[in-house]
Amino acid sequence: MVDTAMVAEVLREGVWVVIRLCAPMLLLSMAVGVLLAIFQAVTQIHEQTLSFIFKLTVVILVLLIGGSWMMQTLLDYANGLFELMRS
Repeated sequence: MVDTAMVAEVLREGVWVVIRLCAPMLLLSMAVGVLLAIFQAVTQIHEQTLSFIFKLTVVILVLLIGGSWMMQTLLDYANGLFELMRS
């Protein structure tokens, strides 16, 4: 029998997994964006593609470096869900 507390816990854990997986990419790309905005304001270079290229590079590097950890975290969560469905 499934009760509301179990459903709430599964949803809470799912949201926490999403936050842990997205936080490194979002925080680092935000930091790069702020630093580039300061650089562009100081040098008066207003090139829109400059910010995009650096943010894209940071996101790709984070995925290359932490991709295996992200996949393992997601697989652990999915396996936990399948275990709950089986019992």
